[in-house]
Amino acid sequence: MVQNEGIVLSRDRLEQHLWNFDYAGGSNVIDVYIRYLRKKIDEGHEQKLIHTVRGAGYVLRAEQ
Repeated sequence: MVQNEGIVLSRDRLEQHLWNFDYAGGSNVIDVYIRYLRKKIDEGHEQKLIHTVRGAGYVLRAEQ
């Protein structure tokens, strides 16, 4: 996500990048790890960096 700051990444794109070709996907694994990242990065800070783009995926960006 850091390498693609400001670019919306779909769950499929994240799965393809993180797991090998044998991974079937279809679960909420990406959602769980995004929640872990939010807890580590965003928790306790007023400005959030990880955002959900409904129907598209996730994006890392600082809101103005």
